[in-house]
Amino acid sequence: MFKRIFELCMCLYVKYKEVILYLVFGGLTTLVNIISYAVFAHILNMGTVAGTSWAWLISVIFAYITNKIFVFESKTDTFVLLFKECVSFFGCRLATGVMDVAIMYLSVDLLHFNDIVMKIVSNVLVIILNYIFSKLFIFKKKQA
Repeated sequence: MFKRIFELCMCLYVKYKEVILYLVFGGLTTLVNIISYAVFAHILNMGTVAGTSWAWLISVIFAYITNKIFVFESKTDTFVLLFKECVSFFGCRLATGVMDVAIMYLSVDLLHFNDIVMKIVSNVLVIILNYIFSKLFIFKKKQA
């Protein structure tokens, strides 16, 4: 029975590997983002917008490395291809980064909601959009 359950789990993992790994590393990226934000905004007293911006930068670097290596297993043969992929990744992340800053500014600075709760809510939206951008535009599979 355990063997059958293990085989079923492995079959599901193989079938949904990319999505599972994206959720795992997206969760870790979110954790990096929230912790970084808390350090910048609460410990270093940078404020909502500055804290969100610095947290974005750190989490995007983390996300690029983990998405490239583990999630999408992207191989780039030349520096030019690596540069294009990196610029594309940061460009798409910039769009969701601006959305994150806007959500945080509106909900925390203007409406006075709890910043950590709003950071979590904002990150859920960001993860969904980032997966779509990554899958469709950045790490799309090359046709043979």
